[in-house]
Amino acid sequence: MAKTSTAQAESAATRVAAESNALALFHPCTQAWFTEAFANPTRVQSESWPFLRRGESSLMLAPTGSGKTLAAFLAALDGLLFGEKKSEPGVKVIYISPLKALGVDVDRNLRAPLAGISAVAAREGTAHHTVTVAIRSGDTESRERARMLKEPPDVLITTPESLYLMLTSRARDILQGVETIILDEIHTMVPTKRGTHLFLSLERLEQLRRQQLPGIRPMQRIGLSATQRPLEEVARLMVGFEHEKNGQSQPRTVQIIDASEKRPFELTICMPLGDQVDQSADEFNVVGNAATSPVPASIWPAIYPHLVALIGDHRSTMIFVNSRRLAERLAASINETAEQDLARAHHGSMSKDTRSEVEDRLKRGDLRAIVATSSMELGIDMGAVDLVIQVEAPPSISSGLQRIGRAGHSVGAVSKGIVFPKYRGDLLSAAAAARQMLNGQVESSAYLRNPLDVLAQQIVAMVAMDEWDVEALYQTLRCAAPFAELPRASFEEVLNLLSGRYPSDDFSGLKARITWDRINNRLTPRRGAQRTAILNAGTIPDRGLYGVFLLGGGDTKSRVGELDEEMVFELQIGEVFRLGASMWRTLEITKDQVLVEPAPGEQGKMPFWRGDGVGRPLEFGRAIGALTRILSRASRANAQKLLTRDHALDAEAADILYDYVAGQFEAAGDVPSDECIIVENFIDEVGDWRVVLQSPFGARVHAPWAMTVAAQLRQRFSEIDAVWCDDGIVFRIPESDSPPEAEWFIPDPESLEEDVVRALSDTSLFAARFRENAARALLLPRRFPGQRTPLWLQRRKSADLMQAASQYPRFPMILETYRECLRDVFDIDGLNQLLEDIRSRRIRVHPVNSNSASPFAQTVLFDFTASFIYDADAPLAERRAQVLSLDHAQLKELLGSADYRELLDPEAIAAITLKRQLLEHPYVKDPDDIHDLLLALGDLSVADIMDRTESSRQATLQSMLSDLTRARRIIEIRVAGNSRFIAAEDAARYRDALGTVLPMGLPAALLEPCQSPLLDLISRYSRTHGPFEPAEIAKHFGLGIDVLRKALNELSAAGRVLEGGFTPGSTRREWIDHDVLKQIKRRSLAGWRQQIEAVDHNKFASFIADWQFITKPRRGLDALYDTIEQLQGAPLPASVLETEILPARIAGYRVGQIDELFVSGELLWRGIEPVGSSDGRIAIYLAENYPLLAPEPNPIDSELAKRIHAFIGSRGAPFFDDIVEAVGGFQNDVLEALWELVWSGNAGNDSFAPLRARLEVKDRKPRTRRAQQRMRPRRGSRLPGSEGRWTLFDRVGWEQPSATEARTAQVQQLLERYGVMVKEALTKEGVTGGFSGIYPVLKAMEDAGRIRRGYFVEGLGASQFAVPGAEDRLRNTAESTDPVLLSATDPANPYGALLPWPPAADGGKRCARVAGSRVLLLNGDLIAYIAKTGDQITTFLPPDEPTRSSSIKALIAGLKLAARGRKLVYLASVDGKPRAEESIHAALLSEGFQHGHRGYSCRSIEATQNHA
Repeated sequence: MAKTSTAQAESAATRVAAESNALALFHPCTQAWFTEAFANPTRVQSESWPFLRRGESSLMLAPTGSGKTLAAFLAALDGLLFGEKKSEPGVKVIYISPLKALGVDVDRNLRAPLAGISAVAAREGTAHHTVTVAIRSGDTESRERARMLKEPPDVLITTPESLYLMLTSRARDILQGVETIILDEIHTMVPTKRGTHLFLSLERLEQLRRQQLPGIRPMQRIGLSATQRPLEEVARLMVGFEHEKNGQSQPRTVQIIDASEKRPFELTICMPLGDQVDQSADEFNVVGNAATSPVPASIWPAIYPHLVALIGDHRSTMIFVNSRRLAERLAASINETAEQDLARAHHGSMSKDTRSEVEDRLKRGDLRAIVATSSMELGIDMGAVDLVIQVEAPPSISSGLQRIGRAGHSVGAVSKGIVFPKYRGDLLSAAAAARQMLNGQVESSAYLRNPLDVLAQQIVAMVAMDEWDVEALYQTLRCAAPFAELPRASFEEVLNLLSGRYPSDDFSGLKARITWDRINNRLTPRRGAQRTAILNAGTIPDRGLYGVFLLGGGDTKSRVGELDEEMVFELQIGEVFRLGASMWRTLEITKDQVLVEPAPGEQGKMPFWRGDGVGRPLEFGRAIGALTRILSRASRANAQKLLTRDHALDAEAADILYDYVAGQFEAAGDVPSDECIIVENFIDEVGDWRVVLQSPFGARVHAPWAMTVAAQLRQRFSEIDAVWCDDGIVFRIPESDSPPEAEWFIPDPESLEEDVVRALSDTSLFAARFRENAARALLLPRRFPGQRTPLWLQRRKSADLMQAASQYPRFPMILETYRECLRDVFDIDGLNQLLEDIRSRRIRVHPVNSNSASPFAQTVLFDFTASFIYDADAPLAERRAQVLSLDHAQLKELLGSADYRELLDPEAIAAITLKRQLLEHPYVKDPDDIHDLLLALGDLSVADIMDRTESSRQATLQSMLSDLTRARRIIEIRVAGNSRFIAAEDAARYRDALGTVLPMGLPAALLEPCQSPLLDLISRYSRTHGPFEPAEIAKHFGLGIDVLRKALNELSAAGRVLEGGFTPGSTRREWIDHDVLKQIKRRSLAGWRQQIEAVDHNKFASFIADWQFITKPRRGLDALYDTIEQLQGAPLPASVLETEILPARIAGYRVGQIDELFVSGELLWRGIEPVGSSDGRIAIYLAENYPLLAPEPNPIDSELAKRIHAFIGSRGAPFFDDIVEAVGGFQNDVLEALWELVWSGNAGNDSFAPLRARLEVKDRKPRTRRAQQRMRPRRGSRLPGSEGRWTLFDRVGWEQPSATEARTAQVQQLLERYGVMVKEALTKEGVTGGFSGIYPVLKAMEDAGRIRRGYFVEGLGASQFAVPGAEDRLRNTAESTDPVLLSATDPANPYGALLPWPPAADGGKRCARVAGSRVLLLNGDLIAYIAKTGDQITTFLPPDEPTRSSSIKALIAGLKLAARGRKLVYLASVDGKPRAEESIHAALLSEGFQHGHRGYSCRSIEATQNHA
């Protein structure tokens, strides 16, 4: 015991001596202030000050609240206050914070030492300098930034992005004297591109200092963090490398101060739902998933009272969550539960002032709680925080330590924290994390190697500020640790990309940012390079979540949830996906929203949300697996002891976790662990196999695993869905007789990386990462400050760029995207080791076939929806429905070649051609513009270049051409015998395509063979011209016409050019680039919209009547055939077909006239649905079109109908008597069953006779003697409706069309019927799938020039389509004084279907489209509705004269027309009254009507004529 006491005394004495020695390094005034303010230096301060005072770079590791920041600053401030004053003003110390809020906090905390030391110096009479401090971040006002340039601060607090911006502007001049860099929370920068970007900026700063003072020693760099491993890796990243003259590189010296120690934590993990987690899900809100077993939706309803109680028991509480959305929602719910303003949200999307207000209120005690994201976890001093609550398991161990460390944020204080897991699976992760947090075991991290997108951005910024020698730039870049091993080839490929080296045809949207003089090996900036580098600074990706909204009535929308951008990338209009408990159909995708409608009973995609999370590290996954394995083998008592002692669970949570693991073991026979992977199969609610691979190893391993297996499974099955998370992978496999084999889900480690690379390029992940990388590399730049490019536009541009880049394996951003996915997003090495362990049986695979999801499987399924709250319970199992799949290649073939002559505006063609030829405005202002011009357009003569040059520069054009030629940036060649200039980058292309002789002296890099040189030249020509004939381009290049046509056909097959007719008035075949055609179409449409306004509803109604030949009836059998061709497929009431619908179109039509077409086999009729006891809706088809247009028959219900169906199918075309004899029963019953087959669409007749007989239709016109002669039937008497032969519509005799053929024919038929297609027509016609179902066909027809899109009719859907010529007839329909009488059910009557019924006169009868009722139209306006009885009318007359009088006159004429064939015109009521309104009454009397107590009466036209 004595020895121990002596050792402790000696240790204490040593520590005191070390503290005294450390403080002795400072100025006496600094020592005095420190000893007055603090009892003693902390360990990290004592150990670091000797190195810091000597100016050595140091990496400091110490717990939160141990004084690291003060240690770093005090060493720097002491020198600034009492050191030698530098003559030149400028920044001496830069403090870099990853968060703006942390910078503000440090600025505030610096006031104490500065004021305190200055006060001591003043008291002692010691001379000292005044030290100024300033903040430069995105929140700094422009006025303050300007003041910094005039009066630079001594200490600058900034962020990585702001430092980059300063180095890329004239503000860099104040940074030339920087001596010290302090990097706070350095661990956040290590594994990210943001960190790589920062350390390149530091090398730029280092180089800037050496320009001013060659030979100056490197800056002192000080790194601070409480959570960083391994220290050697972080230190190497922080200080970088020095390159010697002999070409060798050496790491700069750095001191590692490891003052880490276990921080005292009081940590508790509890479940707010308690033992209710195992109760029936009916007691809770339930989130739907693929499992048939319910899962408690979330902790949210139960957690709010707990949080309010905890906040009330503590003076100051910080609540951490893992998303900004949850922070806002949780703060609002806490306040609602407490019924007072108890908590406020805090996250990075809030303004600077709002964040500061929230922070200050918490520090003052005015605010009891704050709900924050990672914006508050990094080093921010929030005063006396008593309690930290973490909702959900922390995203990482280091994050958990940082967050819990906010409580008791001072030396020696105990940090008190409570973790509320979301659900039982989250409880397991939290338990494993707690053990590592208590032991201080943070995750290892490694800095990125050679991210080429960051490299590209920084190169542009560096060259924008200075001209560079290529070798000097390469060596400077390699001083940054991430690029210390940068291959020279990769470096030069990035320079090729930035200098416009890639083919201008494929990369027409890319603009060169720098100029590479390959002769002198110099890099110079292009105009606008600095602006581009500044406007697109940094590496934080512009990622967005899409809100999903349900369209309601009017303009209202209700929020359904959110989808990740990657999920939306894969969605198409009309596609169905699962969200929460329901299926939703996509109606529209805007720039930031997905608009949907419910789709019950349909199969849909599984959703996924990726966000910014990188996934659980493999080592943490192993820790979770080890804990699971231990718990599965332990008794309840031992497990509870372990969990409460080592993992910080309270007793209730320990029981819940043990039951969770035990339940999994009971359900599956094992648990997923570090030694076991479970592959569980069960059938989901729609009959498909759902396979849940349960593994604790994290999403970085599971993502490539899922991609590889899904790609292999797609070779077996047509449709596979795979979704992964930290706890496993979910696969959906189409139904089959036997469950999937477990071996299918274990890939081969030997071909793993190759399989992942092959599967990766087709994924939405790859596309999203490529877009982000291209944006960082300034390939998709923002053009205006403060304006972000919409995500949809970024995606479109990125998709075009990726398609072009995929042809070039060495394209830097393609390589970078593979590198990022394989190394940063995925853990390929970890997966490979895991699969090797499976192969060697160190990890076993346990297959399970179950009836429903096991507890761990539920967790995996639940993981995708746990962050979303829904009020509805999970629905019952839904039936699967088939969704139409269009074959776009077949659709293109069906539509044939394009002909746009009637659709394109000549002025639009001329304007776009000028734009594509860069002739709209003078283009050339300097030599760089000439080079860009030649890259864009290809070979040009001096005169061509002169036409595109500003008038003020034309005199110097020859000089500029000579300078560029000497520099070998452009060369002069001969093309087709003419002198032309081309960009040097095109030299090999012209040589290989045309055999052009090139001048001497070109760099070897520009002479490498091209892959498709002729295609490149022709494609560029088409891209920069309007419509052209092959002879034009053949003459330009001096090519044979056959060679040219072959090249054009290759480009056409690749979808880059289109053959057809494009120039109005031309009769020759032409070619055009696809993008050029799109622009011309867009401008043509814009021109039409400016010239022509959409028509009113009456014009549209008048047009339909004219389009369907109502206003000009025709005569003869051919006219009848044409009429049926237009009406085929439309549901028409049989009772009015021959009495009202056909007579309206065919002058002199007589009942039975259609029979000749039926007898000849040219027509078929088919029942659609019965209406009443004897009537029904039918559709007539041209026999050849029946398979394309007719819908599938409906199921048969009655047994007698089924027997009849079987008999007709076996017999062919029997008569009714044959059917009765075969099936037996009463004739009437058999007849009704037979008509059941008719109305269900299963059976039909070879004539119209049974329909007429059933309807008892009689021809009212006098018959000729010949027509009155009848043949006596040979068979016995028949029941009405049984005549003729009966057949089935089983399509046996027809070739079955594809879904694409059928849908295309349906669209063409609708366009033939209406001329102008509007959404409302689809409802009337009952089109399956609605507008979204036929939209792809309409779009393809528009692309092929078959129809034109526009806004033709006011007040109807925005997407309207018209056949060529229809829009002119729509607007030029002539007016008439004659009324149009139509059946209310006639397709030519738009009211009640395409258009709403207009307001009727008071007392008018409610209108409906029923057989027997009629409508009267005058110039498209509805003026009257005649009820089915014929003696009641409802009027729709205009109120103003003279149109009212003319409408009344037309009304009376129409009434007499409607009574044709009757002797008397009788009206019982007008607008519900026996006496009409006065103006109508007077007009009726003047036209010969008499009025009595029973209404109005008048002789009909025929009666009057006969009387005369």
